[in-house]
Amino acid sequence: MGLLTTTIGAYPKPDYVELPDWFNDPEGPDTGNPTESWDKALNALGPQAAQIIARGVHEAVTDQVEAGIDIPTDGEIPRENYIHYHCRHIAGIDFQRLTEKSLRGGAYSARLPTITGPVSARDHFLTRDWRVAQGCTERSVKITMPGPMTISDTTADAYYDDPKKLGADLADSLNFEVLALAELGCLHIQIDEPLFARKVDEALEYGIENLERAFDNCPEHVVRTVHMCCGYPDRLDNPNYPKAPKESYLRLADAIDASSIMAVSIEDAHRHNDLSLLERFKNTNVILGVVSIAQSAVEEVDQIRERLQQALKHIDAERLIAAPDCGLGLLGRERALKKLRNMCAAAKSIG
Repeated sequence: MGLLTTTIGAYPKPDYVELPDWFNDPEGPDTGNPTESWDKALNALGPQAAQIIARGVHEAVTDQVEAGIDIPTDGEIPRENYIHYHCRHIAGIDFQRLTEKSLRGGAYSARLPTITGPVSARDHFLTRDWRVAQGCTERSVKITMPGPMTISDTTADAYYDDPKKLGADLADSLNFEVLALAELGCLHIQIDEPLFARKVDEALEYGIENLERAFDNCPEHVVRTVHMCCGYPDRLDNPNYPKAPKESYLRLADAIDASSIMAVSIEDAHRHNDLSLLERFKNTNVILGVVSIAQSAVEEVDQIRERLQQALKHIDAERLIAAPDCGLGLLGRERALKKLRNMCAAAKSIG
C-alpha cells in the first residue's frame, strides 16, 4: 500500500557515459558550441555508443526500481540537457547559427541555437529511448520532454516574433512525439515547463493552451503530466540560488486544474509551500517534491513521512505521489540512491 512514487527526469550519468551534461556545466545550457561538443562526445564513444548509452539507461532504471520507485524515468541518460536534445530533432532550429542570449534574469548569458524558420518535428526519437528504458523493467517507464515555453526560452527566436505562434508550432512538434509514444504503449508522458513558474502571465495567456496542444488526441489511458519547477541550482548547498516567485503555484493552480492535465509536479522540499495549495487541485493528481535535489543532506524517513502526512490533510492519498523536487543529476549516484530509498520507505509506510 502507501503512496505511489516517481522521479522527475534526470539521474546521475555513469562515468562511462561520457556525454556533455547539464550538470557538468552548472552555468546551464552549453555556452560554447553545443553541436561541436555533442558530436565530439558521440564520436569519442565510437561505434559502441548506442550500447554504452543503453547500459547507462539500464543502470539508471534499475537503481530507481530497486530503490522502490513505482514510475521510473530513463534518467535522461542519452541527453546532454533535456531541452537541446529534443531541439536537435526539430526542423527550423539551427545549431550552427548561435545567438548570445541573457538567461535566468540576467544571471548569465549563453550562445543558443537559433530559430531561423518554421519549426516542425523532423523524426521520431523518444520512441527509441522509451523502448530501451522500458526493456529494463516491468514497471511503466515515464518519458519526459521540454515544453513549448521552455524550448522558446532556451533558444533564440529570429523568425517568429510571436511567442504564442512559436509555442503553438513547437507544441505540434511535441505532439508528433507524444502520439507515437502513446501508440507504442508508453503510459506516462511528462512535459516540463519550469517557465510557467517564472512567467505566470504568459503561461496563463497562452502557455497552458499550448501545453494542451502538445497533448492533443493523447489517449485517455495515458497520464498527461506537467512538471513545474521553480529554478535549478548552480551547485549543491547554495540556499540562495534564484527561484521563481513563491506565489506562482497559487496563481497557476486553478488553470492547471481546469485543463486536461492529469498530474502536476511541484517542488516542496527546497522551499515549503502552504500546503492548502493542494486543495486547489480538485481533479489533478499532485506529484509533490519531498526530497531536495539541491542539498547534499539526505532527508530522514521520518522527516519525509511527516511532510507527506501534512500534505494528506489537504489531498486524498490516491491523488498524491511522492517524488524528488526535480532531476537528481547534481547529487551523484550514491546520494541520489539514499534519498530515493528514504523517500520510498516514507511513502510506502503511510497506510
